[in-house]
Amino acid sequence: QVQLVESGGGLVQAGESLRLSCASSRRTYNRDAMGWFRQAPGKEREFVAAINWLQSRIYYTDSVKGRFTISRDNAKKTLYLQMNSLKPEDTAVYYCAARNTMELPTSHNSYDSWGQGTQVTVVS
Repeated sequence: QVQLVESGGGLVQAGESLRLSCASSRRTYNRDAMGWFRQAPGKEREFVAAINWLQSRIYYTDSVKGRFTISRDNAKKTLYLQMNSLKPEDTAVYYCAARNTMELPTSHNSYDSWGQGTQVTVVS
């Protein structure tokens, strides 16, 4: 049963923007910590951003601070990642993840539900 479905990826020029969405069908959505991760070819999956269910804590990896914004609409059960000033090094498959926890994990090993991923390609 697919619980997380990402959308919004695509091919863009450097400097342009994209907004990723992740629709959740999890019963625990309103208690879930949620995060975005990405994986480039030949590289390990890396943390991008995370937000707790109260939206009171948000973490970003250093390379996206000031360019990416994570948010969630709890009424729509949807997680977002607004990506501005995109760079070629942002090219990867982006995954959303969820975990029913009061903590806000940044390790992919701490999340137990994953989407299928959406490709983001940035060309210079």
